[in-house]
Amino acid sequence: MLSTSLPEKTMSRATLDALLRAGLIALLAVVCFRIFYPFANLLVWSLILAITLYPLHLRMRKHFGNKDGLTATLLVIIALIVIIVPAYLLGVALFDSVDQAMEVAKAGNLRIPPPKDSVAGWPLVGAKVYAFWMQASTDLTGLLQRLTPWLKDAAAVMLGVAASIGSGLLIFIFALIISGIFMAWGVESREAALKIAARFFGPESGPRITELCAATIRAVAQGVVGIAFIQMLLVGVAFVLKGIPGAGLLALAVLLLGIMQLPATLITIPVIIWVFASSGFSGANIVFAVYVFIAGLADNVLKPLLLGRGVDVPMPVVLIGALGGMVTGGVIGLFIGPVVLAVGYQLFWHWVEQGQAPAPTPGETPPA
Repeated sequence: MLSTSLPEKTMSRATLDALLRAGLIALLAVVCFRIFYPFANLLVWSLILAITLYPLHLRMRKHFGNKDGLTATLLVIIALIVIIVPAYLLGVALFDSVDQAMEVAKAGNLRIPPPKDSVAGWPLVGAKVYAFWMQASTDLTGLLQRLTPWLKDAAAVMLGVAASIGSGLLIFIFALIISGIFMAWGVESREAALKIAARFFGPESGPRITELCAATIRAVAQGVVGIAFIQMLLVGVAFVLKGIPGAGLLALAVLLLGIMQLPATLITIPVIIWVFASSGFSGANIVFAVYVFIAGLADNVLKPLLLGRGVDVPMPVVLIGALGGMVTGGVIGLFIGPVVLAVGYQLFWHWVEQGQAPAPTPGETPPA
């Protein structure tokens, strides 16, 4: 009896110790996650920026005596100047557009021309559009009073979007500064990433997965988010200098369309038509139209240069990542979502391909 009870007690005590250790580890993981969660977007965005900018950091380091700290500091300062100045101009244009709209609404000088009779003949929606348009042209005040609840909801949504944009810009600035720290310790950061990947995926697959993740992040960040941001700057600055009403909102729309892989010409062509219709075919307007039209097509030139480079990420993955990231994380999620989902997509297919047996070479007899 004693010989059988001792092993049972030993096993039960070992099991209890293992369960206690597992419980303590799980508790520690939960506590660490709750502490880390408020800073998750900031640190993920910092890693994305650091991985994306690190090749440029390596090229610049050669001209600054191979000093990582100095190079990273200068790169962050240059990036902040490139980001803050256009963002300030677009923000001022956005507030000016809102002020102008409020002044027009207060003065009551807004006049809407009556619709043509042909509008009523439009299929499906003609009668409703004609009635709504006619009321707007004859009794705009009454129409606005009827739409007041909807306008309040829309204003609340717009305020939320504006707050999200402001917080997203602050997060981006802090993330850029933290990415400079990561780049200053680039060699140590890479070694740490390799060790973590080797611990999770094995010493052979770890380095390959690390390089795959880095290549995917650079490809999507440069070829999707970066191109959309460049296109927003090219088009938005032209809108601001030309004095287009709502230039800030239109520039943000160009950014959203670029991330969602939709053409910016959906914004630029209507603006060009409006400029010609309101100001005529002057030389300045023609130059503006040509520049804005070319800037709206800049992604067709930049994408082959910056996107792809050995990484195949389908457009639906990027689109779903942008929309899902915006729903879950606001404006900052709009940028992080495509990158994170693309990395997950690449890791999933890497895992799938690892489980498949290699195809036999021609002339080779497959194993029984």
